[in-house]
Amino acid sequence: MACIQHSRNALRRIIAKEISLKSSDGAIHPLLYACQGVRYKKLEVILTTSIEKLGKAGQTVKVAPGHFRNHLMPKLLAVPNIEKFAHLIREQRKIYQPEEEEEVKVVKETMEDKMKEYETAAKRLVKARLAFRVGINTAKFRARESKDDPIEILSPVTKDDILKEVTRQFNVQIEPDNVHLPSPLTALGEFEVPLRFPKSIPLPEGKVKWTLQVKIRGK
Repeated sequence: MACIQHSRNALRRIIAKEISLKSSDGAIHPLLYACQGVRYKKLEVILTTSIEKLGKAGQTVKVAPGHFRNHLMPKLLAVPNIEKFAHLIREQRKIYQPEEEEEVKVVKETMEDKMKEYETAAKRLVKARLAFRVGINTAKFRARESKDDPIEILSPVTKDDILKEVTRQFNVQIEPDNVHLPSPLTALGEFEVPLRFPKSIPLPEGKVKWTLQVKIRGK
């Protein structure tokens, strides 16, 4: 920020001094010429600060004359690409060199990392209970022959629903292959949905397989 402010103050002093030409001189200052622009032809300007979708500070870009004259120039966001201003920008950037953005390197996930994720997910889910609140099929509910008949729900709970709710309720990411659900759950009640994790992950004491407790209740 100090770099930008210092650069703009310096530019203001140069511009104020250089463009105060008398009409009798008969000459057009390069700055005024650049501001005027040529219709249908873009101008080359040097950015004094980074502008989204345009460029970074110090870069030379082409812009429409009107955009430079009405927006960039009054705010000193850019200056004409002439030697006087190019030299000033270069010197200012030498003194106040902005910190370069840290390059983000994509590190490939190793099998060991994947196994740790599976183990963390398995230990968290084995003690959890996934809850759903759904609407019931009122017509079939009233037509039940006995109270022991299952209460059907309007929208069956699918594997995708389980994956989304596991992420939302427990902040755990699992893959579709980790959930064994041959058919959607279509009634109210409590269910044990089998989970599939690598055999190298030890099961908790007393468990013979990984499962997820799912409870579906009516609204």
